[in-house]
Amino acid sequence: MVTLLKFNFMKKTKTRGLGDTIERFTTATGVKSFTQFLNRNGVFGKKGCGCNKRKEALNKAVPYKK
Repeated sequence: MVTLLKFNFMKKTKTRGLGDTIERFTTATGVKSFTQFLNRNGVFGKKGCGCNKRKEALNKAVPYKK
């Protein structure tokens, strides 16, 4: 019997484009949590890392069409 593990990053959310796919990858590999840690400690300054802006820009540039 094969058992598949389900993690939080494997939620069934609809990916709108490349930005969402990259976010899922960075969450699965731990890059996102490390970036959030650095952001909380002020490494990126007052503006933050800009992850959400980058994600939205990539979703607009490379959308997935159904």
